[in-house]
Amino acid sequence: MTVHEPTEALIREVGAFSPAGERVYDAFRAVHRELFIPAVGLADSRDGGVRVIDRDGDERDWLAAVYSDTVVVTQLDDGATDLRRAAGDYTSSASAPSTVADLLEWLSPEPGHRVLEIGTGTGWTAALLSHLVGPDGAVISIEVDAAVAGQAAENLAAAGVHPHLVVGDGADGCPGRAPFDRVHVTCGIRHIPYAWVRQSRPGGVIVLPYRPGFGAGHALRLVVTPDGVAYGRFPGFASYMLMRSQRKPRPRPARRPEDKRWSSSLVDPRTVAHAPAGAGLAISALTGIASVHAGDRDEDGELFRLWLSDPADPYAWGTVEWRPGAGEYEVYQVGDRPLWDEVTDAYFRWVSWGEPGPDRFGMTVTPDGHHMWLHAPDNVI
Repeated sequence: MTVHEPTEALIREVGAFSPAGERVYDAFRAVHRELFIPAVGLADSRDGGVRVIDRDGDERDWLAAVYSDTVVVTQLDDGATDLRRAAGDYTSSASAPSTVADLLEWLSPEPGHRVLEIGTGTGWTAALLSHLVGPDGAVISIEVDAAVAGQAAENLAAAGVHPHLVVGDGADGCPGRAPFDRVHVTCGIRHIPYAWVRQSRPGGVIVLPYRPGFGAGHALRLVVTPDGVAYGRFPGFASYMLMRSQRKPRPRPARRPEDKRWSSSLVDPRTVAHAPAGAGLAISALTGIASVHAGDRDEDGELFRLWLSDPADPYAWGTVEWRPGAGEYEVYQVGDRPLWDEVTDAYFRWVSWGEPGPDRFGMTVTPDGHHMWLHAPDNVI
């Protein structure tokens, strides 16, 4: 194989973060990332924001982004907003190569395997999977966005790779092509579709970015047993955009004045917002509440705000604010559900367990849903 210096440089950078094996990096060498990155995209800038990369306007900058360990955003607002505006909701991207390498290593696809990929995106991972399973294997890749799928098909054809492509909701899997040895998911998942377990053969592996809503995203590796149940643990970090059918509705203003409530708390919201990853898993499992946080300044000075929401009810949400020197912290909630009380109760319950990390948690997936457990499957939380 001819040495491709940009790819070798990328592998050296990724190798500092990802313990992936040589089979994964050989796939990187066989499938150059630049074949799957659009002419215009968004990449990280040195000031902590994002910058527009444009192959026609500045090819050197474009190539620098392509062959660095960074996400390249390829779509805003489901295609409704031009990428050059650099503002909007990120709805499709080329994932950071280190994350791609990690997920492929945890998936461990073997030559001859049949692989179901959920979320074709640019097509790069489908091409890497095709290289890993070889000519005797099969890759079936599903993409919900027809425009994204169409561009991926062009990218793959130009690269000389030909997985079976499907336009549809990946939550349904692809029953006509089952059973699968591996299921590789490239979008954030809050609720794990049982279809993926049902369509996997015994011993099959499912790797997905689990995004329950509170705190960071986690990679989840599941193994399917002969009785149609999947068990797994969280081997590392993975944060992906949510599957479209699992996006939570945006919070809405209170319907009535009496739905608004103010109170105060002695618990610093930063204690919860910046808690280790294990706390996020525990809070998500115990409450189902989602969160976002950010630091800012307003007319009164420095401010940190934690937003809480009930993904099932757009009229149930709230904020908790920290300001320097405050002895108590303002809590504002909309709706009847005491979101902050539930979150702090769950946080201190996690503390009482000994502050276990994410590697101590696991997941069981059955036809009835999925269940989080601590230490062992019989200790459901």
